[in-house]
Amino acid sequence: MSSSNERHVNETEVNQEKKKIKIPHTYAILMGVITLAAILTHIIPAGVYDRVEKDGQTLVVDGSYHRVDQNPFWFFDIFTAIPKGMVEGGLIIFYIFLVGGAFGIIRKTDAIESVINKGMFLLKGNEKFMIVGIMFIFSLLGVATGMAEEVIIFVPVGIVLAKAMGYDAMVGTAMVTIGAASGFIGGMLNPFTVMIAQQIAEIQIFSGWGYRTIVYIIILFVSIMYVMNYAKKVKKDPKKSIVYEENQSGDLNFTEDISSFDKFQKRHLTILAIFALGILFNIYGIFELDWYLEELAANFFLIALICGLIGGLGINGTFEAFIEGMKLIVFGAIIVGFAHAVLVVLQEGKIIDTVIYTLANSVKHLPSEVSVVGMFILQSFINFFIPSGSGQAATTMPIMAPLSDLLGVNRQIAVMAYQYGDAISNSIIPTSAPLMGVLAVAGIPYIKWVKFIWKLVLIWSVIAASALVIAVILNIQ
Repeated sequence: MSSSNERHVNETEVNQEKKKIKIPHTYAILMGVITLAAILTHIIPAGVYDRVEKDGQTLVVDGSYHRVDQNPFWFFDIFTAIPKGMVEGGLIIFYIFLVGGAFGIIRKTDAIESVINKGMFLLKGNEKFMIVGIMFIFSLLGVATGMAEEVIIFVPVGIVLAKAMGYDAMVGTAMVTIGAASGFIGGMLNPFTVMIAQQIAEIQIFSGWGYRTIVYIIILFVSIMYVMNYAKKVKKDPKKSIVYEENQSGDLNFTEDISSFDKFQKRHLTILAIFALGILFNIYGIFELDWYLEELAANFFLIALICGLIGGLGINGTFEAFIEGMKLIVFGAIIVGFAHAVLVVLQEGKIIDTVIYTLANSVKHLPSEVSVVGMFILQSFINFFIPSGSGQAATTMPIMAPLSDLLGVNRQIAVMAYQYGDAISNSIIPTSAPLMGVLAVAGIPYIKWVKFIWKLVLIWSVIAASALVIAVILNIQ
């Protein structure tokens, strides 16, 4: 009788705790950021830089900042910013939809799951090596393709795999996202951040890759150790899981059993080979054919159609899987539009240049070793407002490049400061559309993710800051 009462009391306490701590909805967080940006248009003085077109890029003219008339956002303007953000982020949004549909087809063939099943059989008793392998593979995709939004598609597979190994949804999400993030931070061949920033800074494209590779290896090693350490604790005691309550309540997604996956067959190998060749062709297209999101999405779609037919889905089954894949990604795709709405408010409110001007000048008179760390911190802060890597490069590098000249810092290092500032903070800021999309698909509350990731972000930041100081001392070109 007493044990029954005790259980009742414990359940009551848990319910009261849940009522007390209510996690804000993903879109509520972003609406709050949009509203804050609108309020700032009434407080921060409006100002702009002159801009010129050069080699297809819109560049800020250093020293041209000047005040302009205030253009504050009012109540209804906050809501009009959202459809404007959808339009501005349209290319990325529909890229995510198409790639989401394409991976929906790949998943329907059961090729990925069958490989996981095979890998689990081969690594029985040594499942921890699966974590290493998956994080390494996704880090390579982060390095070569700047994988960000595409990560969302792989999260379900990561979660199913993690659960099969005796871990939790956090491990499954982390294997995929942190693996890709490690490569994105390294960025040796990232076309969306490093390439654009180096173009604007007028230095050789993908130069400095050797030093970046060293930093990448350190970042990846630390990341793998971090995830494996957490996974070990969860496997030993499931109650140590940060998402233990969500797992018990059934709030987490993708709880199917890996034993339901198909056995590995030759057609699965063919499908994966075609998929791998398609990714390699995308990389070739980026570097040799000047491909961008339209061509990359089209190639993914073509590959998926071929794989669907080889996988025996038929025409109708292939397109049904395509629609299912897009449904899975709706939440994450639309978030991109909300994130772009923040930029719409800052730009149309004419305060974005004022923010950048003030922050950039705050590091102007510091020693080189200190100022470069200041640049890194500055870029991390700006990334909260401009979570688009290419957008941040186009906005800040025209200022940071000449600023680095004045500070006696090599422009390559200024690019690295931008690169690390953008990439590292993407894993924790609520304005990062890929991150919020991943958490939405996984069913992991944002606050719980912060609790898991903040220490790793801090470690990454220390590594990046140290790498920048050493780069200044060695004058990395």
